[in-house]
Amino acid sequence: MELQTGNLMTAAETMVAQITEFAVSYAFSILGAIVLIIAGFLVAGFVERSVLRALDRFPSFDATLSTFLSKLARYAILVLVGVTVLAQFGVQTASIIAALGAVGLAIGLALQGTLQNIAAGIMLLFLKPFRKGEYIDAGGISGTIESIGLFATEMTNIDGVYILAPNSTLWNTSVINYSRNPRRRYDLVIGIGYGDDIDLAQKTMLALAEADARVLDDPEPATFVSALGDSAVAVTLRYWTLTSDWWQTRIDLTKAAKQAFDAKGISIPFPQRDVHYLPMEVAKRAAGGTARKATATKR
Repeated sequence: MELQTGNLMTAAETMVAQITEFAVSYAFSILGAIVLIIAGFLVAGFVERSVLRALDRFPSFDATLSTFLSKLARYAILVLVGVTVLAQFGVQTASIIAALGAVGLAIGLALQGTLQNIAAGIMLLFLKPFRKGEYIDAGGISGTIESIGLFATEMTNIDGVYILAPNSTLWNTSVINYSRNPRRRYDLVIGIGYGDDIDLAQKTMLALAEADARVLDDPEPATFVSALGDSAVAVTLRYWTLTSDWWQTRIDLTKAAKQAFDAKGISIPFPQRDVHYLPMEVAKRAAGGTARKATATKR
């Protein structure tokens, strides 16, 4: 019993001696590491706030991208602090950096699609091909932008259906932004009968455009004959409106043109085709003449 107690005392004394030796040897390293960690967190927080404030000074810079870049700066400083703290204790940081690089590469390969969406999200937020509230069409995906995230973009289509589109899909295709430019043009095409007065139809359509306050004076509206169809003469009214008025103006002028044409007796014909009827005798005579010509040709 006394022997076991003595062994325990000896082991305890050895452990205390080793701890004391370690504390004496690495006292300054531990103290320096604590100071570095505290200072690192303070500097990282300061840099994060500074980057965020600097980017917020630019009204056109997206808030999501500002937050992402400020967080990125914070974690970059913390990683640098961590490597420096390990160097305080004699750890070979080169091997650690290489290991972190290998881990990062493995994660990058495993999350290739996700990282592609993040990269595309950053580019979308930076270049701004569309913003919140704008209506777009990108590769068949159309709708009003609700929010742009780092991974995906939320949209609502014209039927009120929710759409979550990956950023890489929107970035890798052509984007048609119907809301970006302040003005839009529309061609209102109406077919009239061949026997109707073309000049009267043009004057009627032009008067409707000039009477509508939403139609812009510059460029001024114009009318012209755009096509001669099988059943009708296509008369076109070309006008410009503000983008916010485009849809409702189109609907209102289409209805007003129909009512004005009805009031002035200008017809909007249905598709039609002329059919020529040949009596039986005439058809037989024509067929016989064709047969005689064919016989004469053979001779």
